[in-house]
Amino acid sequence: MKNLDGRVVIVTGGSGGIGIVASELMANRGAHVVLAELDGERAKIEAERLVSQGLKATAIQTDVADKDSVEAMVQKVTDRLGRIDGLVNNAAMFSRVPMSRVGSLDITEAEWDKMMEINVKGVWNVCSAVVPIMKTQGYGKVVNISSGTALKGSPSRIHYVTSKAAVIGYTKSLALEVGEHNIYVNCIAPGSTLSEEDPTPEILAVREKAAATRCIKRVQKPEDLAGPIAFFIGADSDFITGQTLVVDGGSCLH
Repeated sequence: MKNLDGRVVIVTGGSGGIGIVASELMANRGAHVVLAELDGERAKIEAERLVSQGLKATAIQTDVADKDSVEAMVQKVTDRLGRIDGLVNNAAMFSRVPMSRVGSLDITEAEWDKMMEINVKGVWNVCSAVVPIMKTQGYGKVVNISSGTALKGSPSRIHYVTSKAAVIGYTKSLALEVGEHNIYVNCIAPGSTLSEEDPTPEILAVREKAAATRCIKRVQKPEDLAGPIAFFIGADSDFITGQTLVVDGGSCLH
C-alpha cells in the first residue's frame, strides 16, 4: 500500500511514542518523513534506522517553541526535498517533556507557561511556517494531536487539558482560513495511550484503569493512532477538514 508515495511529511516529536510509530507507517506507505525533534541525536538514530529499511527519512533538530528553530527546519525541508505535503503536530509537553499530574492550585506559573509555549504556541509556530508553503503548492494536509481529556476534562493536569482544548479550537479556525487553498486541517484526540518507553508501575496502572472505561477493553498503544494519522495525511480524506477524530477504543462517545 503506497498511497503516500512521493509525499513529504513533517512529524514534530517524530522520534518517539506516537510520532515514530506514525512516521514509520507513513514511510512504509511511500512518504518521505521528516522527524522534527527536540532531541536531534535521537531523531538521527531513528531516521537512520528507517533508511536502513529502505525507507525515506530525514532528521532535523527542532524546538517547536522557538520560532527561529521552526523556520530553519522548514527552510531545510524545502531546500532538500522541494515541498511539504503533510504536517503532523505531535510534539507536546506530556511524558518525554514531563509535566506535573496535580490539581490546578498546585501547578506553578512557570509550568503553566511552558505547557502553553510547547503545546499551543508550538502548533501555531509550525503551522505558520508550513502553511505558506502549502498555499503556494495549492494543497496540503495538517494533522494536529489533541487529547480525549480536552473533551472529557480531568481532575488533574488542567494545564495539559486546557492546552489540548486549544488545539481543537485552533484546528477548526485554521481549517476555515485555508480551505480555499485546498489545505485540510484535522485533529486526532487519543485516549490514554501507553506511549512511555519505560513506564513505571504507576503509569501502567493508569493505562490499565483507562482500559476499563472503553468499549474495547485493552490498553491503547501508539499503533492505534498511526492509521488514523496516515488516513488524514492521505488522499482518502480529501473532503474532510476541521474535524476532531477521537481514537480511544470507545471511551469518549460523541
